Amino acid sequence: MTRTASLLLLVVAVWGTAASAEVAPYNPYADAQDAPPPIAADGTIHWGTFYKSAKLQQAYERLWNLGACRGSNKAITIPVAENKVVIDRLPEAEFKGVVRAVEGQTAGGMVAFDEPTSAVGDHVEPLVAQFHPAGVTRFQVVGPAPVSILAPGMVVRLRAEVDAKGRTVRPVSAFEIVTPPTGFVPDAIRPGQVDTIVGTVVSIRKNAVSLRIDAGKVRRITLDLDSHAVATIDAARLDLVAAGDAIEVKGRLWTGEGAMGAGTIFVSDVLVSKRPPAEAATGQPGPRTVGAR
Repeated sequence: MTRTASLLLLVVAVWGTAASAEVAPYNPYADAQDAPPPIAADGTIHWGTFYKSAKLQQAYERLWNLGACRGSNKAITIPVAENKVVIDRLPEAEFKGVVRAVEGQTAGGMVAFDEPTSAVGDHVEPLVAQFHPAGVTRFQVVGPAPVSILAPGMVVRLRAEVDAKGRTVRPVSAFEIVTPPTGFVPDAIRPGQVDTIVGTVVSIRKNAVSLRIDAGKVRRITLDLDSHAVATIDAARLDLVAAGDAIEVKGRLWTGEGAMGAGTIFVSDVLVSKRPPAEAATGQPGPRTVGAR
């Protein structure tokens, strides 16, 4: 097991539907019971419980499952209770910094970053923004990016005209990388007219980008990119975040036992701003695996 994988075990937040007493007896070591939904009607994000020591929690859950403990031994129950941190009781605060490393996906991923007032270097502990594993952290990446950032699976939006064969009439000079809302259905493509095109990247070959369109009769189009084409990001993809990006987060900071780096922030809101391509080409390293103490 890698060091990072071991550290991930320190961040254990459990959500689930309430367990019925008629189905199983109450388990004091399992916090999925009577847990609130990940996000409330008013937009409040619920985190549940963080265990300072995942190893301790797992050991006592095994005792429960084996029937070796039923919550009456204080020598067992007190350490278990002290091992828990109710994340929702931690105060929310705002933090800013520069991204150092990225790991995972939007659901449950992490971003390590250095605050502006802190020294920068491998020996300096970063703060670690922990995304909600249910994928409800409000997250956006914005700013300019080189066209080379495009990859299959990304969704792009642009204004262009295509011919009857589904190829752009003129080279495309600008487009956006976006994350459409759930249930979004793009407009149908109308050959011979300038339309807003929203499609998913299927393949990239030199300056030709193939898109899948999920509506209308024209389901596949090809974008011919101008040699000086520029991309703009307005999306919610963690793989678009890179070292050196500016980051602003709102969340609940834990710096006690089990925290990663200088502290784990259980984030509800994250905004990442990309550097202009000219600045990004200064030799800065790309994302690394998130490290922790």
